[in-house]
Amino acid sequence: MTWFTVTLALVVVAAGLLRWRRPAWYWMTFGVTLASLRVLVRYASVMDACGLTVPPSRWRLALARAANRPAPGPRAPRILRIRPTRTGLVLRLGLRPGQDAFDVAASCDRLRHSFALYGVTSRELRSGVVEVRMTGYDVLKRVQMPAKTDTRPMRVPVALREDGSVHYRDYRAVPHALTLGATESGKSVYQRNLVAALASQNVALVGIDCKEGVELFPLARRFSALADNADTAAELLDALVSHMQEVYQLIRAEQRITADVPDAEIAADIWSLPDHQRPIPIVVLVDEVAELTLSAKKNDPRRDRIVKALVRLAQLGRAAGIYLEICGQRFGSELGDGITMLRAQLTGRTAHRVNDESSAKMAFADIAPDAVLAAIQIPTDMPGVAITGDSTGGWARIRAPHTSLRQAVNICNRHADLTPDLPALASFRPVLGIPAPADAPAVESIPAIT
Repeated sequence: MTWFTVTLALVVVAAGLLRWRRPAWYWMTFGVTLASLRVLVRYASVMDACGLTVPPSRWRLALARAANRPAPGPRAPRILRIRPTRTGLVLRLGLRPGQDAFDVAASCDRLRHSFALYGVTSRELRSGVVEVRMTGYDVLKRVQMPAKTDTRPMRVPVALREDGSVHYRDYRAVPHALTLGATESGKSVYQRNLVAALASQNVALVGIDCKEGVELFPLARRFSALADNADTAAELLDALVSHMQEVYQLIRAEQRITADVPDAEIAADIWSLPDHQRPIPIVVLVDEVAELTLSAKKNDPRRDRIVKALVRLAQLGRAAGIYLEICGQRFGSELGDGITMLRAQLTGRTAHRVNDESSAKMAFADIAPDAVLAAIQIPTDMPGVAITGDSTGGWARIRAPHTSLRQAVNICNRHADLTPDLPALASFRPVLGIPAPADAPAVESIPAIT
């Protein structure tokens, strides 16, 4: 009995230490079993208390009266499957007649308290089937991306969602995106994760960094074109528009619309072309868009030229394989004419911590009003936490893993051989100079490729 008591005490102490210092380890060793038992034991009573039950059907009442048995009680949704994950539990429920997926979504906060779990979210899989994802601990406090992710061409993992799933940036589904965030909100780290994830893909990276290139130029080995001032950016955007028109001419020439070609083989974008004819897709990253569009002049030809090129790329670039990633601290009408037109074309929205409610409304007011309140509630002591949404109206809280600039540079250098040479952008290819001597007072440059 003494040995059993000592062993039990050691197990309890070990579980407490793991829960405090390593919540992910605690969940995989103790938490998943305890949470599964708690959910299964409390399920019927919790569903009844949360109002997620329906009265028994008439035929069940009639059968009980005919058999002289007590009347059956209310029925909760059926548990179709319960699956443990590395961060929580996934519960698949079959709704009873008369129930709606909105009822489950409205009760998520009550389910979280009743099952003593950290977070509960739900989504409708199909008619009558709802998936409830439960997290056992705060997965955003210390982000650990899974070892295996579902990476595909033009689809890369960039962050972790609060329900434990991976947040992907899928350019085929969401061509253009807007990322907002105040200073020290984690916007630059999110951008580094995006560049590092795209570095191993067969894609051309084009950067516009008007902050003298401090964010993107260290990653120059993996970029096919870079601009560090508004004048160069205007010329680069014009070159991208010309490249887009050439790609459309290629698609038009290879559409294969003769009578003997099936409809499914008619090309309408670069992804419908054969592999040997398909142009390299291009991802354009704009860091701090206000430096491009904000001008002291009332009628600035350069500013109008830049905005017009950005709007054209946002409207027409998808089929030509050109995708925009616009970043900034604010993105509203105060930046001048054409900005709201550009914002309307940016389907994906991500907002890090912002300083005022109007900045959050710039991102989500027109697509997901419920996300505005969540965006202004991001604490200052958790940089990298962001709210992401799209035109479907749904939103989620995410956090990108911390990636230092040195780590991002190492990844870009490792995949420097994948950097494509685009003739239309050859004049904007970054020049990698020879490093200055140690005793020279010059600023250190990027080492030359050996």
